[in-house]
Amino acid sequence: MPVKKEPSGRRSVQAEIEVPGSPEQVWQAIASGPGISSWFVPTSLDARVGGATTSSFGPGMDSAATITAWEPPKRFVAESQDAPGTVATEWTVEAKAGGTCTVRVVHSWFASSDDWDDQFEGHSYGWLSFFQILRLYLKHFQGQPCELVQLTAMSAAAQDAAWDRLMRPLGLEKAAVGERFITSGGPTALGGIVEVVNPPQWPGVILRLEEPAPSIAHLFAMTMGGQVLLSVRFYLYGASATGQAGTIRDRWQNWLGQRFSPAG
Repeated sequence: MPVKKEPSGRRSVQAEIEVPGSPEQVWQAIASGPGISSWFVPTSLDARVGGATTSSFGPGMDSAATITAWEPPKRFVAESQDAPGTVATEWTVEAKAGGTCTVRVVHSWFASSDDWDDQFEGHSYGWLSFFQILRLYLKHFQGQPCELVQLTAMSAAAQDAAWDRLMRPLGLEKAAVGERFITSGGPTALGGIVEVVNPPQWPGVILRLEEPAPSIAHLFAMTMGGQVLLSVRFYLYGASATGQAGTIRDRWQNWLGQRFSPAG
């Protein structure tokens, strides 16, 4: 989303979504470690002013912040020290009619130049995908235990070529929202419903799976450091999630390693 600029030098970006659930249910999903880890990335959160929160996007890619406001079940703010200085991230939950809530996240910082605007605009678009996962989690899996399998690979190919190399063996290169599918290849069979398909410039899909387990899968490609990052995440829900995670992790990581390398 476009960066909002104020005369004071404050800049901000925001993203929001309407999700099913009461404020208390939605708060549990966005303001607790187990809740956040069920739709975002593995996260710990000490629920108090002065408490620490840390989200892990992969080995060596942790994001840490300190909670500066805590008002359950409506609002909390966490501040981190990033490249442009102090970045405040505000989360709010607003109850709506019909048993839904609006979840809004706002990143704000102070700057005298546009140097970091593109990066923060990218953050806001990234939230839109994760918010779709949040919506599906609250609608279909709310409160269930979750085991996250988080896998990555790198490719030196162009972004569209790398994405096609991931999707085509699965038979999902032409995936359409709402269609029911069973994958035709890959390390494990996937079966379910296509929930989200991103535009070509932001390649990604979100799948609600029945096979190999009740879960949400998020696959996307993103240019990073002159290469393309391929990310595959499985959010496995229910009592059997832990027992299935190891097999899914091993098979998919081996398959990704065979198909992708920094050289191709």
